[in-house]
Amino acid sequence: MSAWQNTPAGFLLYLRKDRCLLETVRERIVHLQRCRGISRRFIYRLLQQDPSLKEIYNYTPAEITRQFLLPHKNASLFYSDLHNLALRQRILDDLKKFKIITIVDESYSPVLNTIKDAPLVLYALGDTSLLSFSPALSVIGTRKPSPDAVQKMELIVKPLLKENCLIVSGMAKGIDSLAHKIALAEGGKTIAVLGSGFHHIYPKQNISLFHQIARKGLVLTEYPPDIPPVRYHFPERNRIISGLSYGTLVIEATERSGTLITVEQALDQGREVYAVPGSPAHPQTKGCHRMIQDGAKLVHEAADIKEDWQ
Repeated sequence: MSAWQNTPAGFLLYLRKDRCLLETVRERIVHLQRCRGISRRFIYRLLQQDPSLKEIYNYTPAEITRQFLLPHKNASLFYSDLHNLALRQRILDDLKKFKIITIVDESYSPVLNTIKDAPLVLYALGDTSLLSFSPALSVIGTRKPSPDAVQKMELIVKPLLKENCLIVSGMAKGIDSLAHKIALAEGGKTIAVLGSGFHHIYPKQNISLFHQIARKGLVLTEYPPDIPPVRYHFPERNRIISGLSYGTLVIEATERSGTLITVEQALDQGREVYAVPGSPAHPQTKGCHRMIQDGAKLVHEAADIKEDWQ
């Protein structure tokens, strides 16, 4: 359960009826998410203690340290950003340029809202109605696929698209990009979840793919537009990829693949995990074979997945 769901349900219902208060709380959540010195967990605590998020703006750095046991250096950074007018203006500008969905909005994905550490803020380009679309399957895998990867995806992913399944992935090199491209080519639905802000598309070779998905599907990120990609963002964004889906399909993965982080997230979220076997001569199949040994469902055709949603 997200921290917001632990706050009084009555306040959330009241908030959605009071449009002025809703907009104020939304802007405060977006503002707090951009402040240095604090974490998502800290903001969740604030929501639990004060769902209007009003009181924190009246605290001094010393009071923040004392009340929340935040180190003084962090409290000072946080206080500085809370009262930084230039930061507030950038946020107001971004609210005009991008669709920004917060955890208090009705348009926030109901499936994503059930995971631990659900993102507080999502920046979106494209069709946000896809956040409530079902069924959705995350399709992931190695950045260096084997020669068999395309055939595997055409055999398994294409039929799922024909059954109106939405494909979620991370727009990385390799399997992720292939998943999005197949979805677009088939006229299907797809969501890409990024590990950076919209002004820093990574990898750069996927800038054209990014624009295609923004036009025909949905691109999401929890990072503000000017935030570049850094290594730890990608494991973080993986919880969103798996959280948006009822299950995660691994096409190929090496034994020590970063793909396994998404699999762990999916299992932790109570989602299904599917893995495609392959030739033992290819290192890209070893991770899938290990997952199958550990209990992932072996998939050799689309029907193996479809029977679970039916």
